[in-house]
Amino acid sequence: METFINLFTNGVAIGMAVFLMAVGLSIIFGLMSVLNLSHGAFYMWGAYVGAWVFGVTHSFLFAVLSAVLAGALIGTVLERLTISRVYGDHVLQLLLTMGLMMVLSELIKVFWGPNPLVSPVPEYLSGSWEIGGIVLIKFRMFTIAVGLMVALLLYLLLKRTMLGVVVRAGVENREMVQALGFDIKKIFTLVFALGAGLAALGGAIMGPLGGAISPSMGLDHQLLAFVVVV
Repeated sequence: METFINLFTNGVAIGMAVFLMAVGLSIIFGLMSVLNLSHGAFYMWGAYVGAWVFGVTHSFLFAVLSAVLAGALIGTVLERLTISRVYGDHVLQLLLTMGLMMVLSELIKVFWGPNPLVSPVPEYLSGSWEIGGIVLIKFRMFTIAVGLMVALLLYLLLKRTMLGVVVRAGVENREMVQALGFDIKKIFTLVFALGAGLAALGGAIMGPLGGAISPSMGLDHQLLAFVVVV
């Protein structure tokens, strides 16, 4: 029984980390109809920025926030300069975002090198709890909690706020939303930045969960995220 629970919590923790990446991809694809093959790069940059900031500041909270901010910033720049020009054309989206994925992956090697790096767990989240003979790894439980919190906040954002209503309306009838006075371009940029930031959050958490990060992790996990979205 103990083995089953340990395997179950480990699987759920990894699933939540993948969820954080996949939900950003789902938002970008589902709400904006953009086939984004560069999404794994946001995940990878979140992992590297998070590990680097944690190594400098020794603050895991600041590292995670920095990773999310970096992912959102990169997503905003790319959406404004490139992706916004190919809305409605899935073939160009695939070609463009695949190219962006390759560029962002190579930039990782420029800043941090081509070899895998260690991504440590913060001291207060290391170790485990033992309850009735069942060992619960602290960082795995933290990952599960973060995933559930993000799922709840996204649901409230999209279903219970004016921004969520405008975003969903903009997907259905872009011209009508613009006629009502909303700047749909800024809203779509915000949605893209949100999706990129969530992917970076997933990377910042998946790094310590796996113990190491590498320049290939973006492409590897991106395929899994597409499977989850489908």
